[in-house]
Amino acid sequence: MNKILLILKREYLTRVKKKSFIIMTIVGPILMASIMIVPSILAKYDNKNQKIIAVIDNSTIFKNSIPNTKFIKFEYINETSITKFQKTFSESEYHALLFIPKNITSSERIQIYSNKQPDMDVKLHIINTIEDNLEKIKLIKKNIDVETLKSVIINLRLDTIKWTEDGKEEKTSTEITMVIGMMLGILIYFFIFMYGSQVMRGVIEEKTSRIVEVIISSVKPFHLMMGKIIGIALVGLTQFVLWIILTFAIVSVSQAVFFPEANILQQNQPTSILESGAENLDNVGKDVQVEKIKDLFSIVKSYGWTVIILSFFFYFIAGYLLYGSLFAAIGSAVDSEADTQQFMMPITVPLILALVMAQSIISNPDGQIAFWGSIIPFTSPIVMMIRIPFGVPYWEVALSMSLLVITFIASTMFAAKIYRVGILMYGKKVSYKELWKWLKYKG
Repeated sequence: MNKILLILKREYLTRVKKKSFIIMTIVGPILMASIMIVPSILAKYDNKNQKIIAVIDNSTIFKNSIPNTKFIKFEYINETSITKFQKTFSESEYHALLFIPKNITSSERIQIYSNKQPDMDVKLHIINTIEDNLEKIKLIKKNIDVETLKSVIINLRLDTIKWTEDGKEEKTSTEITMVIGMMLGILIYFFIFMYGSQVMRGVIEEKTSRIVEVIISSVKPFHLMMGKIIGIALVGLTQFVLWIILTFAIVSVSQAVFFPEANILQQNQPTSILESGAENLDNVGKDVQVEKIKDLFSIVKSYGWTVIILSFFFYFIAGYLLYGSLFAAIGSAVDSEADTQQFMMPITVPLILALVMAQSIISNPDGQIAFWGSIIPFTSPIVMMIRIPFGVPYWEVALSMSLLVITFIASTMFAAKIYRVGILMYGKKVSYKELWKWLKYKG
C-alpha cells in the first residue's frame, strides 16, 4: 500500500506542476465563464447604429404601418422603380430597400434589396409586422372581427408538478431536467476520455523511455498501475473542483462589474425569490417576468442537488477507474500511440453508444434502453447521470453502483495481468490472441 501511495504522490505532483495543467486550470474556467457572460455583455454594450430602410409600397396598404424600433427606421419613398433606386442606392444613407408588390395579398411575397446581407433582426421585424397586417386584412375581408378572434386565441401553459414521497408538491421543468442530464452525461464522457487517455499516454511514455524498467525493479507492476490510475484520478478531481470554484468566482465578479443592477435587485430581495414566495415579489418588474423568475428559482431548488453532485463524483471516479485500468492495459501492450487504434475501438464503443442513446434516454428516462444502459457498467456512468435529474429509484442506483464497482475490480485484475507482461515487452506487434495468452498466464 505504501508503494502505491508513493507512485500516486509522484504521479499527482508531477502532473499538477506541469505548465499544461496550470494553463488549462486557468483557461478552462475563463472559457466556461465567457460562454455564460460574454453574450450578455456584448448585447448590453453593442451600440448599434440606426438602420434606415427605404420602403416602396406599390400595394399602398402598409404606408406608415411598419413601426420603427430603436435601431430600425422606415422611410416611405415615392419611387416605384427598383432599377432607378438601385442607381443611387450606394450614395444614399439607406441600409436596404424593402419592396412590397401590388399583389402582396395573393402572392404573400416581399423583397428586400441591399448591397450586403441584411441583419436577422431587420428581417424578422419586417416579416412579423407584415404578416400581422396581412392576417388582419384577410380577416376583415372575410367579415371576421379581429378583436373577437384575439379573444378566443389561447396560449396554454402547462405546469409540471411533482408529488414527493412526503406528500408535498414541487414544480419541475422537463426542459431544464433534460439540459442538466445532458450536460452531466457529456461531462462524464469528456472526463473519462481525457483522463483515461492520460493514463495510456503516461504508460506509453514510461515504456518507450525505459524508465519503467528502473521503477519495476522496486515496485510491483500492479502497484505501479494502481498508483498511476489513482494519481491521475486525483489530478482530474483537483482540476474539476478548481474549474467549478474559479468559474463561479469569475461569473460572480463579472456580474458585479457589468450587471450591477442585477446584484442590487438580489441584495434588496435576498429571500423573496428563494424563500418568501409570491407576496414579496409584487413590486419587482412586470407580473409575467416576476412569475418566470419565481418559477425558475423554484424549479432549480426542487432538484436534489446533493444527490446529483455526490452521484456525479461517484460515477466520475468509478467510471474513470474502470476505463483507466483498460487504458493502462492498452498503453502497456503497445510501443506507440499509433498502435493503440486496434485496441481502442472495443473500449470506446460503449462510451460513444451511451452518448448516442442520450436522446432516447431523455425522451423516455424510465424505458428499457435507459434502464439497461444505466445498469450495464460500461455505459452506466453516462446513462445514469443523464437519468438521475429525472428521478431514479434508489435500488436502481444502488444496483448500478454495485455492478460498476465489481466490474472495476474485475477489469483491474485483468488489466494487471496484461500490464505486468506488456510493460516490459518491446518491438513486438501485439494481437488479441497474444493478449489472451497474457490473461491466462499464471507465472
